Amino acid sequence: MTTLWVDAPTGLAGDMLLAGLLDLGVPISAIEEPLNSLGLAGRYRIDVVEARSGGLRGQRVSVTGLESQPPHRHWADIRQQIVEAPLLTALKDRVLAVFTALAEAESTVHGSSIESVHFHEVGAVDALVDVVGVCAALHQLNPSRICCSPLPAGRGTVRTAHGLLPVPVPAVLELARRHHVPLLQSPHAPEGELVTPTGLALMAVWADGFVPPARITPAMVGIGLGHRELDRPNLVRLLLDTTDQQLADQDLRDIPRWQPLVVQEAWLDDATPEDLALLLERLREAGAVDVAAHPLVMKKGRSGHGVIALVEPDLAERLRQVWFNAGTSIGVRERLQGRWLLPRRIGLLNTPWGMLPAKQVKRPDGRCTVKPEADDLELMSRRTGCSVAELRMAAVAAPFISDADWSW
Repeated sequence: MTTLWVDAPTGLAGDMLLAGLLDLGVPISAIEEPLNSLGLAGRYRIDVVEARSGGLRGQRVSVTGLESQPPHRHWADIRQQIVEAPLLTALKDRVLAVFTALAEAESTVHGSSIESVHFHEVGAVDALVDVVGVCAALHQLNPSRICCSPLPAGRGTVRTAHGLLPVPVPAVLELARRHHVPLLQSPHAPEGELVTPTGLALMAVWADGFVPPARITPAMVGIGLGHRELDRPNLVRLLLDTTDQQLADQDLRDIPRWQPLVVQEAWLDDATPEDLALLLERLREAGAVDVAAHPLVMKKGRSGHGVIALVEPDLAERLRQVWFNAGTSIGVRERLQGRWLLPRRIGLLNTPWGMLPAKQVKRPDGRCTVKPEADDLELMSRRTGCSVAELRMAAVAAPFISDADWSW
């Protein structure tokens, strides 16, 4: 596995992403080939230069349209052009998804049908280059996971083809609403548009979540620079972490793995035992790694329960819906946390009474310990008449059989 972290402290635009991916080492041919397959050969020029922003280096991309009379591209024209192009299916699907996200946002903002959407900035050849180029570069890089930092909304106004618009511009707000993308507001943010619709649509389609990874060991760093002069470096940083892949390539998976988690918690003093049991069950069904409850004495001396759910960051939003729909709480606390996991695998213990499902764990000192599942011990006890304690002692000495791979 490889993780790509898109760190966008001053915002995001398609050309910044493209520049960062080129700085990571993606060859420009991987971008130009699909663009030419779309019939755009000779209609654009990509200039990639080493530049500085606020004293920091990076790559800056400029796209120049070479069409003497650029056509007015509508969504239907762009979609047909992409569908008919001889692109790889996976790449074509991503490109279509990005433009569909843009078209849906624009149609909502302007109150028109999606088919009649006329892109101004997005329909230009430079936006086609940005979208197709970034999708092609990410397809070539093929990270198993993409994390994006929460994006700054910016402030003030920006002049567009529609006139002077407030920041964030309507299309950005609509994309954020549709795809549940957090936008950060700060009075200290630079004035102007920091996140463009194209940049946000690309991350809305590609990113697995808008939460920074709890830990990353950068193997490669790519820096993409923006064109605007700000009071700070205007850049996006792409950090590629190949640690997981290096671990997967080892013969012995004896290194603990860090798993980032979100801890969700609420204290309930108005839930019946039935309510509480239902909430715990629904949280587990929704994908919680683990769920626990403990008694509390709350305000006014009321008896209550603290409920805690551990969840992977990508599923945090799904579990929030469970809290509010299946529980009685009107608020849920969250904090980023994590845990270290030892490698484990599932197998069978060959006992004198038959096969017993068990889990084997590899310890950091090289030892392997085995633990039978409690439910299976109980079933074997009922079937054989032996006590659970007797079966557990026998299981320690039983051969462990497994053809499963180690996992965390």
